[in-house]
Amino acid sequence: MNAMPLDVDHDPLDRSRFPVDEWALTETRFDADDLGVTESLFSVGNGYLGLRGNYEESRDAHVDGSYVNGFHETWPITHAEEAYGFARIGQTIVNVPDAKVIRLYVDDEPLQLSTADLLDYRRTLDFRTGVLSRTLLWRTPSGTRIEVKSTRMVSLTQRHLAVMTFEVTLLDGHGPVQISSQVLNRQDLPKEGPEAKAAAGIADPRKAEAFRGRVLLPRESRGDVETGRLTLGYQTAASGMTLGMVTDHILDTANPYRATVHADDDSAKMIYRIQAQPGVPIRLTKLVSTHTADSVPPRELIDRCERTLDRVAEAGVDQQYVEQREWLDAFWARCDIEIPGQPEIQQATRWNLLAIAQASARAETYGVPAKGVTGSGYGGHYFWDTEIYVMPFLTYTMPYAARNALRFRLSLLDYARTRAGELSQKGALFPWRTINGHEASAYYAAGTAQYHIDADIAYALSQYVGATGDTEFLDQAIDIFVETARLWADLGFWRTQPSGERTFHIHGVTGPDEYTAVVNDNLYTNVLARFNLRRAVEAVEALAEGDPAAYADMVRRTGLEGDEVTEWGECAQGMFIPFDEHLGIHPQDDHFLEREMWDLANTPASVRPLLLHHHPLVIYRFQVLKQADVVLALYLQGEDFTPEEKLKDFEYYDPITTGDSTLSAVVQSIIAAEVGYQDLAYRYFLSALYVDLANRHANTADGVHVASTGGLWSALVGGFGGFRDHGSDEREAQFTIDPRLPEQWESLTYRITLSGNRIRVTVRPTELELIVEEGEGSVTFVVRGESVTVSGAAPVTVALDGQGPRIPGSPKAPSEIVREDGTVISSVVPTGDTRRMPVPTGHTFPA
Repeated sequence: MNAMPLDVDHDPLDRSRFPVDEWALTETRFDADDLGVTESLFSVGNGYLGLRGNYEESRDAHVDGSYVNGFHETWPITHAEEAYGFARIGQTIVNVPDAKVIRLYVDDEPLQLSTADLLDYRRTLDFRTGVLSRTLLWRTPSGTRIEVKSTRMVSLTQRHLAVMTFEVTLLDGHGPVQISSQVLNRQDLPKEGPEAKAAAGIADPRKAEAFRGRVLLPRESRGDVETGRLTLGYQTAASGMTLGMVTDHILDTANPYRATVHADDDSAKMIYRIQAQPGVPIRLTKLVSTHTADSVPPRELIDRCERTLDRVAEAGVDQQYVEQREWLDAFWARCDIEIPGQPEIQQATRWNLLAIAQASARAETYGVPAKGVTGSGYGGHYFWDTEIYVMPFLTYTMPYAARNALRFRLSLLDYARTRAGELSQKGALFPWRTINGHEASAYYAAGTAQYHIDADIAYALSQYVGATGDTEFLDQAIDIFVETARLWADLGFWRTQPSGERTFHIHGVTGPDEYTAVVNDNLYTNVLARFNLRRAVEAVEALAEGDPAAYADMVRRTGLEGDEVTEWGECAQGMFIPFDEHLGIHPQDDHFLEREMWDLANTPASVRPLLLHHHPLVIYRFQVLKQADVVLALYLQGEDFTPEEKLKDFEYYDPITTGDSTLSAVVQSIIAAEVGYQDLAYRYFLSALYVDLANRHANTADGVHVASTGGLWSALVGGFGGFRDHGSDEREAQFTIDPRLPEQWESLTYRITLSGNRIRVTVRPTELELIVEEGEGSVTFVVRGESVTVSGAAPVTVALDGQGPRIPGSPKAPSEIVREDGTVISSVVPTGDTRRMPVPTGHTFPA
């Protein structure tokens, strides 16, 4: 049994509140009980700037949040016991000044949704426009009915721009109306109401660290009542980063009004006092520009904000909506996945796809945070999530965004070289979690020890180059291959087996499964390191052969010596891949089968997830997985395993995988579908589909699980759609398709962009259809062993003999398995006091 039981109903949402709409997420009633969840679900962003789905009135909130990707504060990490090489400087994303606030008073009565008499309420995130809109009908205590309409958009074409509108109409009667449009420095203002309660919850390693002192130091603060412009500038106290924010206001009404302005260190306000007449609307347009930098003076950033707003004024506000729709039209043309006859699943799928775009589209010079720009969960850090779960979507649908993400990693290479040196290694070791390039994981066992991040980055780079043919970028990024290969060759060592065979081993690492830490020969790490080494050899040899000048430049940059490449090939060839002949499975590490097995089926739900209820040492002593580890290797390097090995491995590991990580269900779905557990694959897919929409891990309030949204694309395209990218060398890449269409579906359509050609793939029960939607080239796929080339506008149809093997049910939990030495692997539920205890201030945890 998994940590999140697979009892997902086909449609777990309350449809009286969230009606089915294939192109929108709509909420039809206000509910104060899940503010944090809906704030995340109704967030808008562009990968650089993100605004949580807070209400404009700002009276009801779990966390009033606005975030800029990469804008962070630093703080010293305090270790209970010091040791050399521990991470020293923590980094946490900053809640930037909140410009969403527009407070409304009618007859001096404030609009507060939790106490208001609401006659009607509707809030919608439109997937085609990227606009969050809300309409409500409020009856004041005096009986006056007020119609309030608002919209919010973070521009996907203007990286630094947010556009908001707020319209008020008295439907009967007349009276004084006050609209207070504000920008608040919430990072340093005292928390109040639900937000204060949320901040005081129990310790959870998935949440961000709280700051102890002032973060944003005021540098500029002013308002101009004539122009309706508010200006704020800040510098972070420790990291020294700077921010400028400028807000313009346009009030359109036939009602008489007067305006005043207020500005101080932590707030700026435009206040409008209107004598409202019945049926005469009051419409406020609020334009916000935000710029940040590592060290540029706030005054210069304010100048940039003003230039952004001046361009908007020249083009017109309406043009911003036009450009947004055009951008999203193009996005859906490239990225949409169509599931006819399944409107609930179609809606949820499109919400997840839009969430990836909002996390990555304009990230550009930054990475993709684990929560995107929807919340402060995981401190706004970048993990391997980007390379393994988000990058496939970007590579095959938005290659420019994939290139930007890889350029960001390349920009951190010098920091990675330094980090490798701190750990007495050659080459480069990328940080497990970071914003600024320095390792920020205080718990090294589940952080720094995850050396596999090097191979994950190399894998994403290889996948991008193979799919795009962008060898120009590889001429620069090849340094990543060189330095990561150097690390593996230096980290590992040789042993001679009794048979005389020499094997290469990697010890003291943690794989993707963080419930098993600091082990020897973790299978995932060894398999991906082998790929990394092979790929580095291929890339260096291809560059030397194809572009001697670029090769010479690379040698100058990296100091590459000829015998290194030979050594990498030997290490890859001799890489030890754990395999137990007796059980016929790949052990997760070389001592994994020596441990006893955690009896998940009899573990109370009250102590799940395990990481919040058991000391790490308890968890580490058992065969129990936080997330797919060996099974992930089966997916990423599937060509290195036989179908029989995949089935045996899946059947062993699936029942002992808790699913405590949102990264797991998508991978389990993909391999379950491939090996034949197709009903189980579908259940895992539904679990992943509704991770955030149904708050399945009880922490959506901290932000959207961006890696899960990216992984969902892989579950659809790679799992049910059957697409694989086999072959590490861009000269020999092989794209295969072997679909597994769920019995419940009539068809599945997805798009893949390869070398500038967008291919539409449609899977039906008895056939596969391929057609070039855009591009003038041709693409060859291998469909169940048959080579199929598609080009031009004519579709190519391939007959399918079924949808692969079908195995009913799910694998049974291993019980009383006998090891090769005759001992029995027992199944145990650890007992003891698992009550939640208070955690000392300043303690840090693994992700």
